[in-house]
Amino acid sequence: MSLPSMIIKLTLGLLWCIIHLAISLLSLCSHLIFNLECSLISSGLLWKYRNLQLGRLKYLAIVVDSREAKNTVKINQLLYWLKTLGVKYVCLYDIDGVLKKLFEPGMNGSRDNNPGDYLDVSANIKALDCCQKQMTIECISGSDGKEGIAKAANLLCSSYLNGDSYTQENVKSEENVKNEPVFTETDMASALKSIGCAGPEPDLLLVYGPARCHLGFPTWRLRYTEIM
Repeated sequence: MSLPSMIIKLTLGLLWCIIHLAISLLSLCSHLIFNLECSLISSGLLWKYRNLQLGRLKYLAIVVDSREAKNTVKINQLLYWLKTLGVKYVCLYDIDGVLKKLFEPGMNGSRDNNPGDYLDVSANIKALDCCQKQMTIECISGSDGKEGIAKAANLLCSSYLNGDSYTQENVKSEENVKNEPVFTETDMASALKSIGCAGPEPDLLLVYGPARCHLGFPTWRLRYTEIM
């Protein structure tokens, strides 16, 4: 290998190392700045985060990864933090229904009237929702999405076959063409409400998970929702 080739190779290698080091330093600085800002916000040192304007936030939805949902301590801390902020309605979601299993016994009460047998987080949620009446909590899972839309579709189909008025009015007919049912958004909303899968649309959806998506949260409740 000639000397110029070696010089070029060493130069390119050194340049790659410098670029890699610069990117790593920028990433580290960004991570440190983010953690510092979070610490300052939590401690209340940043004035602009002391008085949050939550008047327009009527419904808040939180999507949690099912593995993280098992950490009841963090979930409990999150809910109490939201309560102190003045949030009135919270919808908790995880795809496997872990939150449902944890919270529903404490919210509905036990058969033997001994709620102490349940997890502390369930008892705390019961106190929040049933006693203080300061925050309403809804727990849903992936079954409310897939099974809900399937049940709504079956209801619309059976209603159309049975000749119900609200579906027959939306049948599109053309000459020499077989009649095809046309279901509107209103029809679907009515069907979802009939099977108990309808609910208020959250103003804000917070996602805590490995993927940047809503993880199966019912999409018909996200028409005008901001996702973070």
